[in-house]
Parts: sequence; structure tokens; C-alpha cells
Amino acid sequence: MAAHFGRRLRKGAATTAVAAAAVAALSASQAPGATGDDHGRQATAGASAPVPDPTGDDATGNSPYYTDLPPLNSPNPSPSPSAGTPVAQGAAEAGIPATVLDAYKKAEAELRASKPGCNLPWQLLAAIGKVESGQARGGEVDASGTTLRPILGPVLDGNGFALIKDTDHGAYDGNAQYDQAVGPMQFIPSTWAWAGRDGNGDGKKDPNNIYDAALAAGHYLCRGDRDLSQAADLHGAILGYNNSQDYLNTVLSWMEYYSKGTYSVPDGTGAAPGHRSDDGTPRTTPSTPAEPANPHQGKPGSKDQGGRPSPSPTPSKPGGGQDGGDPAPRPPGTPDPTTPTPTDTVDHLENAGTATAELTATAGDAFTGTISTRAETKAGAAVARVRIRFTISGDTDATFTGGEDVATVATDSKGVAKAPALQAGEKTGDFKVTATVVGRSLKGVDYQATVTERPADTLTATTNGGTPLTCTPGGEFADQVQLKATYKGAIADKVAATATLIKSATDATENDKGPYFKDATTGKAVRTLTGLKTDAKGLLTLPKLYADDTTGTFLLRVTTPGGGTLTVQLRVAADGIATASPSPSPSASAGS
Repeated sequence: MAAHFGRRLRKGAATTAVAAAAVAALSASQAPGATGDDHGRQATAGASAPVPDPTGDDATGNSPYYTDLPPLNSPNPSPSPSAGTPVAQGAAEAGIPATVLDAYKKAEAELRASKPGCNLPWQLLAAIGKVESGQARGGEVDASGTTLRPILGPVLDGNGFALIKDTDHGAYDGNAQYDQAVGPMQFIPSTWAWAGRDGNGDGKKDPNNIYDAALAAGHYLCRGDRDLSQAADLHGAILGYNNSQDYLNTVLSWMEYYSKGTYSVPDGTGAAPGHRSDDGTPRTTPSTPAEPANPHQGKPGSKDQGGRPSPSPTPSKPGGGQDGGDPAPRPPGTPDPTTPTPTDTVDHLENAGTATAELTATAGDAFTGTISTRAETKAGAAVARVRIRFTISGDTDATFTGGEDVATVATDSKGVAKAPALQAGEKTGDFKVTATVVGRSLKGVDYQATVTERPADTLTATTNGGTPLTCTPGGEFADQVQLKATYKGAIADKVAATATLIKSATDATENDKGPYFKDATTGKAVRTLTGLKTDAKGLLTLPKLYADDTTGTFLLRVTTPGGGTLTVQLRVAADGIATASPSPSPSASAGS
């Protein structure tokens, strides 16, 4: 986070050279035609300059990170050495605690299944885990992957660090005044609230669990349409995690190092880093779990950066020393925690011009409308640089672009935040998107959205090339009715259809005699079928039809959303001659 406030890492020229060499090596390995451990993909060279994540909701709050760089020599990719066996210089750094390594690889596997286009390598998660927590302090985790002691970053009170006031009431970090980065992947509570995942299947989303945290980090890095095999997307994802060029270089260095070989070591025996980007002490490692904050907890100027009560009985004043005297000096450019932040000045949110009519889409399609929210003061003035969280709720599988149901976006100079594009799923019906201010309990703004069924305006019978179907009373039709659905001339796939044996061309109520379908479970006569859907080619084959003892002419009508209608005429005759053909009735749509 030091770079976030205009300060640079206080490392020597040799360290900088190592980082530069590692970044150059990684870029070279991504050139077209490069060989090596590229996970079966090729990447492009010549990436544009790194750009921070545009959402305004970085994972760590730009908290400090470990700056130790990997050794110059490549790790030994040979099997794990036995206990007590000396390893080559630098090889110890290639060892990753077994449970931590397993969490990274499982997260990669899950992302390859859910977001294959992202191309997330586990080595990237390992690199971030290295610089954020030293691989959970060398693998100090239990069998389920939960850290034995909480890992908390410094209090983000604006006194040398970012100013992020409490967003979780101390639930994750034990601090009810300011936020702190939490766990082995160092998520701030406001980001974990939407990015958290259950990686070990225990039904909980715990930032202190390496399986949960690694999977959450993977999804965080894979947001939108990122392809991490592309250098520009890779760099943007890393900068979104912590907005610092030095952080980017450090992570890329470790990613390159791990890509050349690594091995598993027992939990608790991993190599621990020693230097942090703010030149401070290692992250807080309380011996007991963090407890809910008290009024003195995490005060600016406190010697205790871990979110636990300061041992001093005298509460420190905001920005002041322990004796309440002159304020402790802050590095240039850091915010004054006593000064209201933009978030503090927000009085309410307003709909920034989104019309309900714009928030309707057909199943499987993208919404054309954009949800926009404006943050305003009590006087109605715009408030810029405020994080707005958009949350999808309701019985829906609609998502924002990238497959997430929560997105956080910072307001622009006009106070407006625009949510990512909405993508309709296959579930139809209404759902809600709510905009709220991150870190405040202000009333949100709700936007109603609707997903409609896929339409078909024309149904055409394709049954057996028009050859009559034959049946006798009490028998079954030899062939099944098949039809093709189109919409505006194009194939209409996944379109819902209803088939009903009706009384007449002018009476579409269900017939109580004549041909029928059979219930798949009970075998009883059924004369209305719902839940039918056309296939990828727009075709629909109805189940087999049967006839009772009634002779005569009967009608089968198939309808779809969008106006598609097909009426098929069925005739059951005692002489065994029966046909199924499209009816020319005026109720059929054009092309029926």
C-alpha cells in the first residue's frame, strides 16, 4: 500500500533489478510460441501499461504486503525432500505447505470448470498468498484449512494507511471503527461480503479459511471477461487486488518462480517472509481469535495494529498520541481520519435515469438497459469516489457480466455509478437489483428487472414428411408429432411449448375424450403437456399419442410464447386409417 500513497518500497537497487528481471522473464514466457509451463495455452506479448481495477473495490484496501523476492536460482522441481534433508539454495522457497497448496489447486480446478475462459493458474494464487500472508504464515492451518491464529492487517484508519471506516460491525476483523484486511488472502470485510466463497464445502464463507479465501481470490481475479493468459488482463487483475506497481512486480516475480517448479511441505514448516511494504512489523498474529471491538479498539496512534484492545488504559484521541497530546505525524498524502470522507457526506441515493422498461430481457440474452445510481448530499450535490454495491436478489439465475450476483462500482465525477451489464439466465420472472453505499446503512435503491420466455412466432409440422399416422380405436399412433419453431425466420431454441388436445378450432379447452398422451409416472391419460422445450435446432418431438375407443376427428394444438401456434388434425377410424396433419384452421399462425 505504500505505493498507493506515493511512497515507494525502500529496497536496494539489487532488489529492483531482481523484480525487473522476473517480470521480463514472465513477459517473455507469455510471448507467442513460448514453451514451458503455460497450462496448455498461449498468450500475447506487448501488453499495455497496467491499469488498476475500475470497480473501486480492491480486495485488500491496498494494505501492506510482504516484499521478499524469490531467489535468483530456479527452484528444484524434484519430489519433496524428506525431513532433515538439506535442499539446494533457494529450493526451500519453492516449498508450499500441503494444505495451502491443495487449496490453490482446488480453486484453479473450480475456476477452470466455472470460468474456463479466465485461464487462472494456481501459481498466481500462490504468488498472492505468498506476498499477502507468507502462505498463511508458513501453513499454520488446521485440517480444514482454517488459520490457527487470525491474520489481520493494520487498522485502516488513514494514519499511514488507507482510510476505510468499519463496514462489517467488526464481524470479520473484530474492529467496529475501521476495517482491517483479514485472513491468508487479506480481504477487507467490505470486499469479502460479496466476494467470499465456500471452498471447503462446510457451508460457511470464512476469510480465515485458506480454501474459502483461495476460491474467493480466484473469482475476484476472474471477474468480468478477463483472460489471465493475456498480460494486460493479468496485470489489471493483480493491480485490482492491490493497486501498486511494486506489488504487481512482486506478485509476478513469485508467479514466475512457482511456475518453474515447486513441491509440498508439511503444514507449519513453510518459509516465512520478513519484510513488509510499509517497513513495519509483520502482520498481527493474536494468540486468541479476534473479539468484537471495544471503544478503544484500533484507535489511530495505537501501538496495536491487530484489531485488539490496546494495552494502554488511556484511550487515544483520533489522530493523537497515547497521552492525548499533539497528533502523531502522518506521512504526506494520507487522509485525516477526523475529516469526513466522501462516503460520510452521502445522504441518499437516487435512480440516475434507469427506466423499468429497459430492464426486461429474453431468457439467455443480455439486458440492453443499464442500471445507474447517483450518490447525493442532503443538498442534492453529487458525491464522487463513493463505492456503490449492486446486489441481485430473488429467484433468478440472472447475473452481472462475468457470472457474479454482486458488483461494486465507484461513483464518477457526477456522482453516478453504473452497474455492469446484466445477463439473463434461463429462469423467467421478476427479480431485484439493489444499490447501496458500501460502509453506510443508508436506504438503498431498488430496480425491478424481468426475464421473459424465449419466443417463437412460427411453428411448422415436420412429422414424418407429412405421411399419415395410422391408428385404430384403443391403439396408438405409429409415429410421434414433430415440429420446428422459428422466430423472425431464425431457429428458436430452448423455447417453452404447451401441447393440448382441444375440443374444437373455436374452443381451446381441453378435450375429455379421444387421443391422449400418457403420464410418464402413472400411465394415466393426459391431454395437456407443459414444460416442453425445443432443442438446439428448434425442433420438438412430442411424446407418443394413444387413442381411446372414440372415433372421429380431433385437434392437437401446440403454442409457444411469441405467438407461435400449430394445430394438428387427428382422425381415428375403425378401419385403421388415421392421419395426423396440420389443420388449415384460421387459428394457426402464418407458416403453420
